[in-house]
This record gives sequence, C-alpha cells and structure tokens, in this order.
Amino acid sequence: MIGDTAAVPMTTAHTPALLDRALVWLRRDLRADDNAALHHALAAARQVWCVFVFDTAILDPLPRADRRVEFIRDSLVDLDAQLRALAQAHGVADAGLLVRHGDAKLLLPALARQLGVQAVYASHDDEPDALARDAQVRGRLADAGIALHTGKDHVVFERREVLTATGSPYSVFTPYKNAWLKKLQSTDLAPHAVAPLAGRLAPLPTDLATGVPTLPAIGFQATNLHQLKLPTGSTGAQELLADFLDRIDDYAVARDFPAVKGPSYLSTHLRFGTISIRRLAREAWQRMQGGSRGAEVWLSELIWRDFYHQVLHHHPHVVGASFKPAYDAIRWAHGKRADELFAAWCEGRTGYPLVDAAMRQINQTGYMHNRLRMVVASFLTKDLGIDWRRGEAWFALHLNDFDLAANNGGWQWASSSGCDAQPYFRIFNPVSQSEKFDAAGRFIRRYLPQLAGLPDKLIHAPWLARPIELAAAKVELGRDYPRPIVDHATARDETLKRYAVVKTG
Repeated sequence: MIGDTAAVPMTTAHTPALLDRALVWLRRDLRADDNAALHHALAAARQVWCVFVFDTAILDPLPRADRRVEFIRDSLVDLDAQLRALAQAHGVADAGLLVRHGDAKLLLPALARQLGVQAVYASHDDEPDALARDAQVRGRLADAGIALHTGKDHVVFERREVLTATGSPYSVFTPYKNAWLKKLQSTDLAPHAVAPLAGRLAPLPTDLATGVPTLPAIGFQATNLHQLKLPTGSTGAQELLADFLDRIDDYAVARDFPAVKGPSYLSTHLRFGTISIRRLAREAWQRMQGGSRGAEVWLSELIWRDFYHQVLHHHPHVVGASFKPAYDAIRWAHGKRADELFAAWCEGRTGYPLVDAAMRQINQTGYMHNRLRMVVASFLTKDLGIDWRRGEAWFALHLNDFDLAANNGGWQWASSSGCDAQPYFRIFNPVSQSEKFDAAGRFIRRYLPQLAGLPDKLIHAPWLARPIELAAAKVELGRDYPRPIVDHATARDETLKRYAVVKTG
C-alpha cells in the first residue's frame, strides 16, 4: 500500500482480496507510465477508472489565458490516448480518461459514488490548500463508505523519510543531500509497473464519458504555448529527456548561461507529473556512477527539489512568512514609489539589461532561466528593497513550472530569509552577473532588440556608454531604453542598513 493511510484489507499475509472497483484521482501525475497511484489501484481492484478534475477553486483566480491550463489540457489528451492504448493492448475497448470541471471537493466524491468504487487512489500533494481539500474529500468519501488512499509519487523522498540522527528535519541542504544519497537504493528509483496490469482498466460508462474538454469549454482561451518550444504530455517529456541526455555531461557548466542550451527544460513536466521523478533521478544517478559531472550536478538539483518539499511539509509557516522569523522584522519599501519600482521590475523597465531581459522572458514565455531567477530576485529584494513575497506572487502567476515549495524556497533563498539561504550581505551585482554569464549579450539582444546595436562591452550597462556610442547604436536613453531606476552601489548600502535588524545571517 502507498503512503500513510489505511491499507486495503488482506485475506492472508500475502494474498490481498481484490476490490471490485477503484478510482484513480490524477493531480500532479499526468502520465500512465510509472504512476504510483495507478499502479496500486490496478494491483488492488478488478476494475479501475482514472479521473482528472479541472478544479475551479484553483482555476477561478487565474487569468483567462494561462499557459499552464493549456499545458494541462493538451497533456490530458495525451494521457487519454495512453490509457486507451494500454487497455486496448489487453483487449479492453472504450477505456480512457474521465475529465470533470468544477469543485473537486464535491465532484470527486460524487463521481466515486456514481461509479460504485470501494476506494480512491491519489498521490500526495503537500501544499496547504491541497491538504485541506484532500481532508474534505476524505471525509465525504468516508461518509459514503469509500476509502481514500494517498501515497508518494511526486518526489523521491518525502516528509519524514530523510531526517537527522535526532529525528528532526534538515534545515541545511548539504547534510540533507548527503543523507539523501546515503539512503538511496536502486529500489527507490524503480518504476511502478502499469502496463502488465492494464487489463484492469475499465471501459468508460457512456453517460460519464465526456472526453477532454476544449479550453473555451472550461472558460479559458489559447495562449502562445504552441509557438514556444515546450512540447506537452508524456510524449513531449520523453522528447525533451532524450534531447537532454545527449548533452547532460555538459550540464555542470552550460546550465549557468542563459543564451546556451544548457538546462533540461523538464521543469514544467516535473511540476505536472508528465514524467516520473524516479525516471529522471535514475538516469542522473546511473550516469553519475559512470563519472558524469553534469549528471551529478543535475541530480543535486533534483535533490534540492525534494529538500524544498520537505521544508514545506515540516514548516508550513513558510507560506506567507519567513522561514527564519527574525527576517520578518525587516521593513521593506512600501508606498507609491515602491509600487512604481515594482511595476518597472515586473515589466522589464529597470534600466539593467539582464534583469529586464529576464523579466521579458518570463512575461512572454512563462519560463525563466534558473540563473536569472536568482539575479532578478536579488535585484527586487536587495536593490529595490521590495518584499520577497511580491516577487514570489508574480512568479506564481507567470511561471509555467510554478511549484509552491520550489518557488517559495527560491525566493526565501534570494532574500536570505529561508532555509539554508545565501547570507544577507551577499548581493548580486546585476552588471557583473551579466558580464559573466551573458558576456556577448546574446540573451539580452534576444529580449531587448533595441539594444542590439551596442557593442558587447557596453550592452550590460548602457548608461556608461558615451553619447557617440549610443548614437551609433541608435539608442537614446530615456526613449529607447530606460536609465537605471536605482544605483546599485547606493542600493547595496541601503540593503545592509535594512537587514541590520537581523542579528544572524
């Protein structure tokens, strides 16, 4: 059985009595292959259905054009085809995915009753709102005599699986990583087989099989998702993984340069579970054993992901408050001027080209390179003196791969308020970061074409160019591109004063 909920009744120590019917509630695991909840449901019941709910509690606050909703919708089409193919391979016709739109707290228990299932299977989601939702669903299912079984799928190690010798959660990454690697066994990364059991996928009842709805049917409209290089569904995830494995050995160096094809670009697929974390960690771990430095660094990034999820589980107060309470004493900039500075940051009008190019990247594509996430977060909090929570909320609204645990952890790291964060006196210089990681200005030119005519040495700080150099590049500061909204050296001094209320970094 998965997770920490009641096990399916057993007739003997080794032979479980099969349930007649079960329902798999898919959320962050939009794939058929290596799906823990689906595997356990198929192992436990003679007939199994799968459902995804477009939950209005999540969707209603979103803008009507949201790339993530389109990504999910397209991925569901892919998932429906996977389930149908798996069932057909076992001679089962008319299987597939059930899709609903509405309040999941009500729709899920109602569907379970309609199908006459004895149990619902789902994967853990440790976000506070999700836990509250699941508690209500569990209660409604219990009222109908239906069990809810939830378990691990979204991370390699979760909750209390990696603890210190005293049984407490880790608050520093490196010891956590060392313990994670020490604990890891090949069985932790073994796939949960689905195909051998797929003959238990049940045909969809004709009165319940509505298919995957169109975007307009759930109140949304198309975005530029299909113009971007982000393939959807498990099929798209496999394409990206195959491409990345050809260059994974270079990851340790290439990942820092935004104009270089260095990252895996799998973060959105990880967020929605169109590929298994076990598959990715297994690929990295095996290559690391073979001496690949790139694979070792990539695995470390995957471990950071586990780390932030266990932080959220053990310290839910980080949603809205600093991990280190002392940092909530910081007086952030506020008022009209702060709002103007924040708007300039959001819109890519700070006068610092690398920062502005990065913000235009996220606004136009829903993606931002990891190095640039650190740069823009440091700039907002330590150059503009604006509360990290405002930046966190902007990312939450715009990132295709938005994940509460990772987003919160990243922002608190940048603002120095978080778990194992950078020291408060470490303040990224946006110009030197630009010169180091985009030396030729390739990334800047992609998103700020008005600066394309500037020579490489001036594109990082156009305000330092001589009038003749600006004229030659056809750039007029204040017209074609803004002057800096803040002086970095002055801002750094102000930040050190602002953080003086914190006694320890």
